[in-house]
Amino acid sequence: MRANTKIMALAAAGALLAGTAQAAAPAPARADLLQKLSACRSLTEDGARLACFDEATAALDAAEKKGDLVVMDRGQIREAKRQAFGLELGGAFKIFDRASADGGKSEEIDEVTLTVARASRDREGHWVLTATDGQVWRQIDGERVNEAPKQGSKMEIRKASLGSFFLKVDGQRAIRARREQ
Repeated sequence: MRANTKIMALAAAGALLAGTAQAAAPAPARADLLQKLSACRSLTEDGARLACFDEATAALDAAEKKGDLVVMDRGQIREAKRQAFGLELGGAFKIFDRASADGGKSEEIDEVTLTVARASRDREGHWVLTATDGQVWRQIDGERVNEAPKQGSKMEIRKASLGSFFLKVDGQRAIRARREQ
């Protein structure tokens, strides 16, 4: 009889948890502070609407200055994606994949062009290229580069299959590479 009571209690707890999970409201699509700002537009009395806007914008400004809220335009998002190109971040940038008001999708970065700041070879003879923005790319295949990369060389990197990338230095034959930093 005791085992039966434990099973019933576990079943009840499971049902309660499942109900709680279903009842929980989905995460809002917008930050609370932005929703509060948008809600000010619905106020019809001018003084109340102005006071609401003043309070909401002050809260937004304070949250942004503290780092609790980040506001980015498309250009800043594109630059963040460009800087992260080649890193394995999982779904970290999915937050930026919202459709725009005109129905367009967020821009996908498939290739970047960088400038070599430093070029060296590792113990296996593979090239390790550091770009002027700090990105580090390492050759992962045995292809030869006819002309050694040097400071100021142009690196063109594009996505390849299976998570690797093709890297061309100064328009030469592409080598496979992966990003390290």
